[in-house]
Amino acid sequence: MTQHDSPEAAADTDVIIVGAGPAGLMLAAELRLAGVRPLVLERKQQRRDTPKAGGLGGQILDLLHCRGLLERFEAACTGPHPAPRFPFGGVHLDFTAMADPPLRSLPLPQQQLEGLLDERADELDVEIRRGHEVFGLDQDASGVIVDVRGPDGPYRLTARYVVGCDGARSRVRDLAGIDFPGHTYPEVNRLAQVTLPDTVTVRDDGDLDVPGFGVVRAGFTRTDRGLLGVGSAPGSRAVSVYTIEDETEAEYDDDVPMSLTELQDSIHRVVGAHLPVTETIRLSRFTFKAHQAERYRSGRILLAGDAAHLFPATGVALNAGMLDAVNLAWKLAADLQGWAPTGLLDSYHVERHLAGARTMLHTRAQVALRREHDAAGEALRAVFSELLTDEQALRRMGAFVAGSDIRYPMPGSGHHPLAGSFAADLALRTDHGVTGVAELLHTARPILLDLGGCPALREIAREWGGRVDVHTAKADDRPADALLIRPDAHIAWAAAVAEPTETAGTALREALTHWFGEPETTAP
Repeated sequence: MTQHDSPEAAADTDVIIVGAGPAGLMLAAELRLAGVRPLVLERKQQRRDTPKAGGLGGQILDLLHCRGLLERFEAACTGPHPAPRFPFGGVHLDFTAMADPPLRSLPLPQQQLEGLLDERADELDVEIRRGHEVFGLDQDASGVIVDVRGPDGPYRLTARYVVGCDGARSRVRDLAGIDFPGHTYPEVNRLAQVTLPDTVTVRDDGDLDVPGFGVVRAGFTRTDRGLLGVGSAPGSRAVSVYTIEDETEAEYDDDVPMSLTELQDSIHRVVGAHLPVTETIRLSRFTFKAHQAERYRSGRILLAGDAAHLFPATGVALNAGMLDAVNLAWKLAADLQGWAPTGLLDSYHVERHLAGARTMLHTRAQVALRREHDAAGEALRAVFSELLTDEQALRRMGAFVAGSDIRYPMPGSGHHPLAGSFAADLALRTDHGVTGVAELLHTARPILLDLGGCPALREIAREWGGRVDVHTAKADDRPADALLIRPDAHIAWAAAVAEPTETAGTALREALTHWFGEPETTAP
């Protein structure tokens, strides 16, 4: 990775990404895979060391598998893997009895995640300029002028596109004049992982016996002053502690880390206990906001990640932001390389704004579940918890939170049920051995996967040969005779099992043209 402290050798570039957080770094890597060389500008001199997200979960894990990166990310998780049990608005989605839970996570703190993404950017030769802050934007039909303040003073760059991945207080969003309507909730959330001294007894049921106070129950304890959550693993003196308080007057800077004293004071205000601590593993504080940009694109300026959306619940922001990046990258590359069909880049807003709205829906529902502390609120949580004892309902909620229930809108009508969905990692048998759908997507290129022995469909796809890879394989209980899969692993088209070649061929050609432009060659 090339790091610049001086703008002297600055050159114009196709894409400037503003912000080197998870969304920006993921976008940079995906653009490099698509053959585009972006420039990343990050206002901070060093990577953030203030704890933020404590893990990564949802559909993005399947996408990382499609890039051959999941094992690498799993290997970086040095702490214990938590049970598949996720908080949801004061109740839990408990998948511990499922062999194949619809929602998974990695205990990977954001600092480590950004380190891994930084390494990936380095391997792909992404240029990142740290300590370079964007303070001005001006766009016209051909590009964007970007005013930057670097360590050696202000300078100017031009780019064909700018993508704002610069967080909740996005300067790019403000400069582009994109509205960011929403609501800020008064609750302040404090989350910690700590180890306890021997004077605190961790009972077999997870309850804590705190000297001078008594028992602090495992799970959630609600008082008229807030909420305390406590969780521990059997045999461990490390516990997770979570408090929520309404603080309408207080303002906090996300860049200023929370102290242990602040956490202990919050616990004392909520339940009246002083919790002694031996060591802090993680301390973080956050507030909840529900905001979504009205547009993810304004001309040649686009938004992704927290710059585009803020959700009032934990555990979803990284998933949504990194998936934004994957959706955008191949479409932006197609535009820059001159083969993008009309409307392709606009489909980024259509698809990811839809996904953001779905995430906003369930996170706002979590607000309603957790904020009411009276008998009616307790009844609501009890009823919701009872519904979650049904496996079908629990699976549906897991897919909802993971983002795997998204079906992007497809053009035309009469689509196969798989169209618009994320491609499952089918086990495949080929002439070259055993593989899977995820492995075929390591290069981030579109693929036509022939599962039913359909040479006519393969010939059609080869007219797009420079843009679409063609594979033939066999799969047990194949879900379709053929699948057209986009670089973001979503299915653009599918042929039903035993569908006549004539109708399948016509529909395939329409889908190829819609997503990947006019053919490069014409079949004889």
